[in-house]
Amino acid sequence: MTEDRKATVPVWTLATSDVRVPALTGGEPMTAERLTELRGVLAALADAPIATLEVHPLPAKLDRSRGIPLDAASPLAQHLSQFITQSTRSSLTAARATAAGENLYRMVVPAKVAAQVGQGIVRPMASKAAAGGIHSALMNSTGISANATFVPVGKAAAAGAAGGAGATVGVAAAGSAALTIAAPLVLMAVAVGVSARADYKRQQAIEHITELLEQLHEEKLEDERSELDGCRDAIDKATAILLDQGKLGVSLGLDSAVHAIGKALAAADRRLAQWQNALDKLPDGKAVEIGTLTKSFPGVDDHGGTFRTHLELAALAIALKQRVIVLQAVEHAQIDPGNSFENFTRALKADQQRLDELESSIAGVLERLSALELARPNGLMPVFTTGEVDRLMRAAHRIHKLGDGVTVNSRTTDVAIEIARDKDGSVVVFPALPAES
Repeated sequence: MTEDRKATVPVWTLATSDVRVPALTGGEPMTAERLTELRGVLAALADAPIATLEVHPLPAKLDRSRGIPLDAASPLAQHLSQFITQSTRSSLTAARATAAGENLYRMVVPAKVAAQVGQGIVRPMASKAAAGGIHSALMNSTGISANATFVPVGKAAAAGAAGGAGATVGVAAAGSAALTIAAPLVLMAVAVGVSARADYKRQQAIEHITELLEQLHEEKLEDERSELDGCRDAIDKATAILLDQGKLGVSLGLDSAVHAIGKALAAADRRLAQWQNALDKLPDGKAVEIGTLTKSFPGVDDHGGTFRTHLELAALAIALKQRVIVLQAVEHAQIDPGNSFENFTRALKADQQRLDELESSIAGVLERLSALELARPNGLMPVFTTGEVDRLMRAAHRIHKLGDGVTVNSRTTDVAIEIARDKDGSVVVFPALPAES
C-alpha cells in the first residue's frame, strides 16, 4: 500500500456502534499478517461491524477517472476531515502521516458486512494490464508487505459530523478495545465505494454492448441499450444529491429510470428461464450439434451474437439496479439517523439478494454451456471439410471460454474501499474491491 516498504502506517479500528471487545493489540506495532488476523478476531468477537482504516502516502500516478469525486463540503469528506483533525491531536504518528494533507485512505470492512450488502456486488475486476490482475488505486505501488509497520491508533475520538447520518462518534466504553465509533464515516465510505463499483460494471457492460451491436445491427437491442443507458443521468444526479445530504425529488426522473431498469431485469429473468429450459432439454452425456445450440443461443459460437448481447444487457441492468439500491439504502438510513448503519445494510440487502440470485443463475448457465461437448453436424458426406473442421474448433473454443472467470456463489471476502484525499479536503472514492487483492 506504500512505496516505502519500511514505512509506518497508522491504522484505526472503527466501530459502527458502542461495542465491547477484549484489548487485542496493546498499542504495539503490527505486520500486515497480524493486521489481517486482528480483523478476523474483531469480526468474530464484535456484535457490530468493525472496520479498519489505514493511511498511506498518495501514489504519484493515480487514475482518478475510475472513482466518484466528492468536494470538501460533502458528508464523507467532512467525516473524514473531522476524524483526521481529532486523531492528529492525540497521536503523533497520525499527525506525521497526514501532515502533507494528501493521502490515500484504505478502509476494510468485514466479510459479514459484505454479505449483508450482497455477495455479488464486490468481485475482482479483471485487469487488461496483467493476466489475473485486478484494478486498484494502489496497483502501481509495492503493496502491503511484511516489512511495513502498522501502528494502532487507539485514542482517537472523532468529532460528531454536522448534518451526517447517524452522527454517533466517539471512543468506545472504557475497558474495551480502543474503538472509534464512526458509523457515518463507515456508512458513507461503503455507499460511495459500492456505487463506484456498480458504475464501473456499467461502463464495462456499455463498452461490450456497443461493440456487439456494431456487428449485429439489431435495432431492437439497440433500443434496449439506449433506454438503459439513458437512466444514467437521473442516477448520477440522485447520487450527487444524496451524497451531499440533499433530498430526492420527482423532477430528477429517478422513478422513470427505476421503471426502465425493472423492465430490463424482467427481460433478463425471462431470457434466463429460456436458457435454462433449453439446457434442460439437451440429452445428458451426449454431444450437441452446433446448429441445435444456436437455435436457443444465437451467436454463442461467434464473437458477437444476440446471446452475448443479451448477457451484457443483463449485466448493465444489474449494475444500474445496484446503484439505485445504494441510493435507496442511503436515503433510508438518513431518515433514521440514530440507527444509520443497521438501516443501511438492511435496506441494501433486501433487493440485492434478487440480483445475487440472477447473477448466480446466469453464471450457472455459462458454466453449463462451457462444459458441453460439440458434435459434428449430420450430413450426407462421411468426412468433414476443412471449413467445417475449422468452424467446429472455433466454436468449441469460444463456447468453452464462456466459463472463464465465472463465479457461482462466490465466497464473501472483506471489502476494501480506497479514498484519495487532497489538500483542500475533497476526496475521490474508488470502486470497492475484495480486500484480499
